[in-house]
Amino acid sequence: MSELASEPSGTTLAGRVWERMRELVVDRYDRRKQVVDELGLSFVKAKALRRLAVRPMTLGELAEELLIDRPYATVLVDDLEQRGLVERRVRPEDRRSKLVEPTPAGHAAAATASRILSAPPAALLSLPPEDLLALDGILDRLRQREATNTNSRPGRSGASRTSSTP
Repeated sequence: MSELASEPSGTTLAGRVWERMRELVVDRYDRRKQVVDELGLSFVKAKALRRLAVRPMTLGELAEELLIDRPYATVLVDDLEQRGLVERRVRPEDRRSKLVEPTPAGHAAAATASRILSAPPAALLSLPPEDLLALDGILDRLRQREATNTNSRPGRSGASRTSSTP
């Protein structure tokens, strides 16, 4: 059966593979609730902290990175700032704008979220090294294709979409 041929259920092979990956990652091994429970933050706030831990950003950059609108980015940063997890600082190259960067507590929260999200499930750990290498190679090719597709879309830089940080 060709890759694009329909299976009896009407889905393509790619659709079936995607559904199985989604089931594993989202339904069975979704760690977002654990992040929320441990940090006491919504997942999008934890995601913002993880992105800011990589590099300070303006509110506009953060909004683009998180695929949210700027007013919502402001609300998120206001809350994170009130909790002592981020600070706004004057941007050195343009004193009219500000950068948002994590405080030491924000870096610690981002590290906790990363630790939780990066822990592989037991089923993955039980695979033999050759299977892990094969899967890693396939995922690398998918990321490269996604980066190419994202970069070719109008209005999208693609840089933020290829990050491995959820």
